Amino acid sequence: MKFKDYYQILGVGKTADADAIKKAYRKLARKYHPDVSKEKDAGTRMAEINEAKEVLSDVEKRAAYDALGSRYQAGQDFAPPPGWDEGFEFSGSGAGNGRAGGMGGADFSDFFASIFGNAGHAGHSRQNARGAQQMRGEDHHAKVVIDLADAYTGSARAITLRAARLDDTGQVVNDERTLNVKIPKGVKANQHIRLAGQGSAGYGGGAAGDLFLEIHFTPDARFRVDGGDVIESVPITPWEAMLGAAIEVQTPSGKVQVTVPPNSQTGRKLRLKGRGIPAEPAGDLYLELSVVLPPADTDKARELYATMAREMAFNPRQTMGE
Repeated sequence: MKFKDYYQILGVGKTADADAIKKAYRKLARKYHPDVSKEKDAGTRMAEINEAKEVLSDVEKRAAYDALGSRYQAGQDFAPPPGWDEGFEFSGSGAGNGRAGGMGGADFSDFFASIFGNAGHAGHSRQNARGAQQMRGEDHHAKVVIDLADAYTGSARAITLRAARLDDTGQVVNDERTLNVKIPKGVKANQHIRLAGQGSAGYGGGAAGDLFLEIHFTPDARFRVDGGDVIESVPITPWEAMLGAAIEVQTPSGKVQVTVPPNSQTGRKLRLKGRGIPAEPAGDLYLELSVVLPPADTDKARELYATMAREMAFNPRQTMGE
């Protein structure tokens, strides 16, 4: 996937205000809209233009995109860095399903979806008893990153969120707020924690919106998480793998004693039922064995390896090419 420079697509500078973005969009739409354009690539160009306008005309998306885009150039290989969007607060319907709002439902690109795929929840409105419009405040959405251990025990965390807005001069500014949040035991990745009334204020006496915190786990080379299951990488010695052994392993829920069966190879998994994330039902913990060779960094170690080479008739490549 390649990084998209939305400013370049619209032909505006990075300091362009809302009027300049709107003017640039209208000019390009007159040229590339498929209903009137004779350009061969009109459909593709119009999709890019719509996508760029969706981001740059939304103060919250633009602030997040600017924070990310400062690291990349147009056409550069791109994958969102882990946790890059932690704490960015989005409001409204946004791009929750990766589709264009108000653009006839046209699909946005994978690049757009990789950044904004979960942003936003729609607000609601209703009429009160006397017929005056009463608007519920918009819901807000933010991503938060927690340690895997928090899901095992539950915790209380101070979460700092950044919400973008335009000031009186039309410039984007970030407001920060810190909330004390209870992380429930058993929470899973991509699950949402709802904080009632922490979204936008309502109108005409309407209730405030809610804040939804989407849970993600801090990257850790030792663990992979699959729903409620946890896969933990466990290094073992060649003799533990071949002869079998009783070993102690530090898991997210504490130390455990496990038995490595004889003749184990790298990739073998030992299942500990119910030792995954303690949700309902609890997940399982899989200890994935990884055989690690000791270095041949002494004369004695090199002698032992030489002895193995002489005494053991073993060729791991003997079946290659058959």
